[in-house]
Amino acid sequence: MAAFEPELSDEQETVRDWIHGFAADVMRPAAAEWDEREEFPWPVVREAARIGLYSLDFYARQFFDPTGLGIPMAMEELFWGDAGLGLAITGTGLAAVSVFTNGTDEQIGTWVPQMYGDANDVKIAAFCSSEPDAGSDVSAMRTRARYDGAKDEWVIDGVKAWATNGGIADVHVVVAVVDPELGARGHASFVVPPGTPGLSQGQKFRKHGIRASHTAEVVLRGVRVPGHCLLGGKDRLDERLARARERAKGGERSGNAAMATFEASRPAVGAQAVGIARAAYEVALDYARTRVQFGRPIIDNQGVAFQLADMRTRVDAARLLVWRASWMATAGRPFTAAEGSMSKLFAGETAKQVTAQAMQILGGNGYTRDYPVERMHRDAAIYSVFEGTSEIQRLVIARAISGMPIR
Repeated sequence: MAAFEPELSDEQETVRDWIHGFAADVMRPAAAEWDEREEFPWPVVREAARIGLYSLDFYARQFFDPTGLGIPMAMEELFWGDAGLGLAITGTGLAAVSVFTNGTDEQIGTWVPQMYGDANDVKIAAFCSSEPDAGSDVSAMRTRARYDGAKDEWVIDGVKAWATNGGIADVHVVVAVVDPELGARGHASFVVPPGTPGLSQGQKFRKHGIRASHTAEVVLRGVRVPGHCLLGGKDRLDERLARARERAKGGERSGNAAMATFEASRPAVGAQAVGIARAAYEVALDYARTRVQFGRPIIDNQGVAFQLADMRTRVDAARLLVWRASWMATAGRPFTAAEGSMSKLFAGETAKQVTAQAMQILGGNGYTRDYPVERMHRDAAIYSVFEGTSEIQRLVIARAISGMPIR
């Protein structure tokens, strides 16, 4: 395993520059239009697929980068381009991570390629976990999966909320309760293949930010999937549920399918926030150098210059936290102090703070859609909410460092 190095190799820099070129030349010119349209940007995603940026091969190479920096590097550049378009391009990854985390080798080989398709037939996937009454509180999940042994099928009923690509995806990965008595420990993940009867899109959410990313409810009514669509298989599920019952008797905690997916993805989400923050900082820096007031550039004023100093410091600190967590995950080092949650917490809060400061530096211009920081600020707001709110991240960190069941 490679040692942790807080810099990219020549090969990684080449890949970074290639992604940066796509972000600058394709994403940024299209960002405002798709933000206004609030529609899934198929032309942008198809262009990413055409050059190999949206592909299983590309993400697999970054995912298996021995330094752990491939994914965060790619995420930062794409979200530097635009967060809404970036999430449209990377949203399939959460479903793919769920299969990688919970599935067998055969399931990985079967389903992940179908989530991406190819340059001539682009596919997308959706990960469905949150519900109208069960977001951070995964123990309140109501979607149920019942096993029909006579047909070796699982029957799924429920409603999922806040699903990226929900309803328009080719492949859905759905987290459902299989043993209600175990609460969050009684969950399992299922692949719902394309065209499965009973799955439909509910309401599409009109969002404050990341508008180019499709977010909707997914309604499941008597959805039947073959037994082999249970991620990990039934034998592994039965063993896990048996262990969970024993632990429950002893008062011990155990993990669940949704949390395994989120824990694996948190540094990548942090990297997205770093990209947004960096983009806003760069706009503000350029503006402060060229905007003249009272006969001199506004960066000559300490009130502005010190803000920019703080902004750059937070961006770099957030990136280092993300890179450390990504390297630790690749190296198989446990997050004993919840380093994954640390990276997502700090990067998400940094994106919100830095984009707000950028708007302030631009003054009235920053509040208009003529400049991109207004959109960046709206996009950044979600990073203290989705895939674990900032409060949940603090709870995870507090439990990790104290060893206490803090509530």
